[in-house]
Amino acid sequence: MKRFVMWMLASVMTLAMGWAMAADATLGAGDVVKISVYGSPDLTTETRISQSGVITFPLVGQVQLGGLELPAAEKKLAGLLESGGFIRKPQVTILVTAISSQQVSVLGQVNRPGRFPIEGKRTMLDMLALAGGTSIDGADTVTLIRKRSGNVTKETVDIVEMMRTGELQRDVELGADDILYVERAPRFYIYGEVQRPGAFKLERSMTVLQALAVGGGLTPRGTERGMRIKRRDAQGKIQVIDAKHDDLLLPDDIVYVKESLF
Repeated sequence: MKRFVMWMLASVMTLAMGWAMAADATLGAGDVVKISVYGSPDLTTETRISQSGVITFPLVGQVQLGGLELPAAEKKLAGLLESGGFIRKPQVTILVTAISSQQVSVLGQVNRPGRFPIEGKRTMLDMLALAGGTSIDGADTVTLIRKRSGNVTKETVDIVEMMRTGELQRDVELGADDILYVERAPRFYIYGEVQRPGAFKLERSMTVLQALAVGGGLTPRGTERGMRIKRRDAQGKIQVIDAKHDDLLLPDDIVYVKESLF
């Protein structure tokens, strides 16, 4: 329930900030644009920007638009039409009808994984909201992988903690080909004399007593005395620890509940 509230809050904040206007978009290879010139309907053109960033436009021929923001692209086309003596003071409008060059991948435990276009400015919360938020099995942290100037960087952001503290400066703006990856939430295991043995999501600061409650409590034969935690150490060896009610569990811990002798 808390996770749902957090993601609802994130979605509301995304809407409150408003969708960034397409005028902020930078054009790139693969983008489809519709170009119109006021008063000259015969010049209306819908075309895809080539891999080299070029389009072909009536009267002026090939024009390099890749890497330009929309206002700059509109100004460039208008300048070519006027300098060529074709139209006096032309008013050029460019609409992006399909974005292919500026996309972010959202992968892992989200409700709608895939690639999403960056229409203007987009942050991690924006893209996670577009992907439907984390799934029920998703972790509270998100890994951001980005490549800049040939260098790959990796950063892990605790989304839930960021929302709780309001430290939205960590909600960084994303760029083309960035990757957001949501891992599966850590789990613990409980078996023995409990009503529902199995694997369950490990909540923050979860204690042995809370794990026992998640497992449905004791069976009629179970006892809280002598419970054990089986935990792997840094070398991968299993350690057996006497469990107390307020002991904190770690990822992949195994809780064993004994049968009562009386």
